[in-house]
Amino acid sequence: MTVRDAAFRTLRHFGLTTVFANPGSTEVPLLADFPDDLRFLLALHEGSVIGMATGHALATERPALALLHTVAGLGNAVGALATARVNRAPLVVLVGQQDRRHLALEPFLTGKLTGLAGDYPVWHEQPARPQDVPSALARAHHEAVTHRGPALVVVPMDDWSAPYDYGREVVAAPAGVRRPVSLTPADVQPLADFLASSRTPALVVGAGADSPAAWAALTALAERLRCPVWQESFEARAGFPQDHPLYAGVLPAERDGVRARLADRDAVLTVGAPVFRQYPYEPGPLVPAGTRVAVVTDDPDEAHRSPADLAVLADPGEVCAQLAALLPAREHTVPRPPPRARPPAPPEPPGPGEPLRPVHVLAALARGLPRETIVVEECPSARADLHALLPAREPLGYVSAAMGGLGFALPAAAGLRLGQPRRPVVAVVGDGSALYGIQALWSAVRYGAGVLFVVLSNGRYAVLDGVAAQHGAGAGPWPAFEDISVAGLATAMGCASHTVRTHADLLTTLHGITPTLPDRTKPILLDVTVPPDP
Repeated sequence: MTVRDAAFRTLRHFGLTTVFANPGSTEVPLLADFPDDLRFLLALHEGSVIGMATGHALATERPALALLHTVAGLGNAVGALATARVNRAPLVVLVGQQDRRHLALEPFLTGKLTGLAGDYPVWHEQPARPQDVPSALARAHHEAVTHRGPALVVVPMDDWSAPYDYGREVVAAPAGVRRPVSLTPADVQPLADFLASSRTPALVVGAGADSPAAWAALTALAERLRCPVWQESFEARAGFPQDHPLYAGVLPAERDGVRARLADRDAVLTVGAPVFRQYPYEPGPLVPAGTRVAVVTDDPDEAHRSPADLAVLADPGEVCAQLAALLPAREHTVPRPPPRARPPAPPEPPGPGEPLRPVHVLAALARGLPRETIVVEECPSARADLHALLPAREPLGYVSAAMGGLGFALPAAAGLRLGQPRRPVVAVVGDGSALYGIQALWSAVRYGAGVLFVVLSNGRYAVLDGVAAQHGAGAGPWPAFEDISVAGLATAMGCASHTVRTHADLLTTLHGITPTLPDRTKPILLDVTVPPDP
C-alpha cells in the first residue's frame, strides 16, 4: 500500500469523494489512474475551483475537497479562499508541491507556500513525513468543520508513491468528532433577562442563522417579542424569512443609518452576525445612547470583536428556541414594531424608446421563480433592488460573497446546484463581476449544473462610478468595456446564451426558462443589456 492508497481511503471515510481541481504536473502522481468511485471536476481557473467548492460545501453542509497546483494555484486562489473563510464554508484544500527529495535546492515549481494565503486558512500543514499525509487529511477535515473555513494540506509530489503500512502507522486524528450542543436554562437566562427588561427590542440576524432550525426559532422569538427583524448588511446569507411581516429590511452599512433605524429600540439582540458589519467609516457610536446590545453566535471571532453588553457563544438556533420557550408573549399594549417596508410595486414596463433597467429584470424574475429558489447575488449596483424584489423565502435562499471580492457568483452557483440538484439556482450578476469568473461556465456545462445566469450588462463598473461620485472626486480613470459580449464569452465556453434587449423579449425568455429550472441539467446565460442606473 502507498500513501496515495491510504489517502484515498481517508477521503472516502470522510465523504470527500468529489474533488474540484485545476491541477498541474505536481499533482499528476495523485491523479493518474484516478479511482472510478471518486468524482473529478475540472475548473479552468483556481478562483472557480474554490468558488465551486464553496458553493458545494454551503449546499451540502459538509466539507468540500479542492486541489490546487503549488504556488501558482494557491496564489491565484487566495481571494476565493478569503471569501470561503468569511462565508464560513468548510473546505479541505490539497496543494501540490515539488519533490520532497530536492526541495532544499528550490527546483522549478517549488512553492514557498507557508503563509501565502495569509490568515484565511483555518489550518495549514505540510506533513513532516509522507506517511503523515493521511493524518493531515483527516485533521484538515476536522479543522474545516470545527472552524468553518478552508484547511490546507501541502503534499510534495513524491509523497504519494511512498510506502504506507497500516499495521504500523498511527493516524494522528480521530475517525470521527462529535460536537454536541448542550445548553442549560442557566446559560440562556441572562439573554432572557436582557430581552424581558426591554420595552422595544429588535433583532438583527446574519448568515450564522441561515438554517431551518434557526429560522423557525427566530420566527417564534420575533413573534413572541412582537419586534422588527433586520438583516445584517453585506450578508453572505439570509438569517430570517424575508417575506415575514416582522422583517424590516437590511440594516444600513454606515453608523448614522444604523442609529437612525434603531432610534426607538432600547435593546438589540444580534443573532448569527457580528455587531455590526459596516462599509464606509463614520465617527460616532454604533447604536443610539441607551440602547443595549447582546450577540448570539457560534463563531468565536464574531463574538470576540462585537461591542456588546453580553455575548453568548453557542448555536444560534438552539439559543433562540430556548428563548422563545422562556419568554412570555408580549401584550398588545406593548408598542408595535414599525410597519414593514412594503415590497415595491412592480415597475411600469419601459415605454417606447426607454431602456430596460435592472429593476425591470428583477421584477420579471420575481414573477415566476419558485419559492425554494437559491438566488446568488453579485450585482453591487442593483443589490438594493434585488433585496426588495427577490426576498429569501427559504433557508439558503440567498447567497453572496461576504468578503466583497468579485468572481464568486458564477462558480458558487454551479457548486450550489451540484450540491442541491433539486433546488432551482439563479445567479444575478453584473457584467463586471461575471468577467472575473467567466471560466466557471465551462465547468457548469461540463458537469451538468443547470443554473440560470442572469447578467446585467451595463458595460462598466457602475458601482465604482457611483462611489467616485459620492466622494465628489469626479470620474475615475477606468474605462467602460461596452465592447465585451458576455453572451459571446458564454458561447465560447459552450454555455447556451441569449442576449436580451427589450422587455418583451425578457418576459418571453423567462416564461420559457423558469418552469425548467428544477430539472435543468445544462446552464443558460441571459446577457441583459441595461444602462447604468442613475
